Amino acid sequence: MKILMVLTSHDKLGDTGKKTGFWLEEFAAPYYVLKDAGLEVTLASPHGGQPPLDPTSAQPDAQTPATERFAADMEAQAQLASTHALSAISASDFDAIFYPGGHGPMWDLHTDATSLALIEAFAKADKPIGAVCHAPAALLNAKGKDGEYLVGAKRVTGFSNSEEDAVGLSDVVPFMLEDALKEKGGVYSKGEDWSEYVLVDGLLVTGQNPGSSEKVAKELLTLLRVLPGN
Repeated sequence: MKILMVLTSHDKLGDTGKKTGFWLEEFAAPYYVLKDAGLEVTLASPHGGQPPLDPTSAQPDAQTPATERFAADMEAQAQLASTHALSAISASDFDAIFYPGGHGPMWDLHTDATSLALIEAFAKADKPIGAVCHAPAALLNAKGKDGEYLVGAKRVTGFSNSEEDAVGLSDVVPFMLEDALKEKGGVYSKGEDWSEYVLVDGLLVTGQNPGSSEKVAKELLTLLRVLPGN
């Protein structure tokens, strides 16, 4: 089975002059869950090439066994440095799609037409879709098979207002993800701040924060294994 992981290409944290991008743990943990299960993982981003890493996620206190494994994995680093451009990707080549978070997706993947078309193609083909932390922002404008918003009436989660307040970026981000999911009709819920919290509704899997990334990948695996033909 093949899975597509889509990372952000956006590296500016609003008007702060600071950098953002994808969150290392939210990439590394799912990457190894999926690879270790025997899936072929393809990486893509809007611009292709090396996606920007949120520098905060590279700090010592943000490291986990998965990020430490990645730091020693030259093959994975080379793969990350040469992501495919989204424009070269066809949904028909993959069995599922997954979006790691970081603040970057709030700016580019939220409105990226190619990314949205891919998500809609996966939804139309009844293929699993996963996103964690800020990455559910990439789902907000996508439509489901019925022509309504993909997250509409679905049980969803994502980085909470209280967590955004805690990291001091509520006045920096272009919108509050929790509020935006609700505005699109999502049935939003959350766990305790920073705790593992994952929701599965049909073929849609969402996770609240970095601590939820591994479980999102495991839930995607579960969905893939029970789908007809797998």
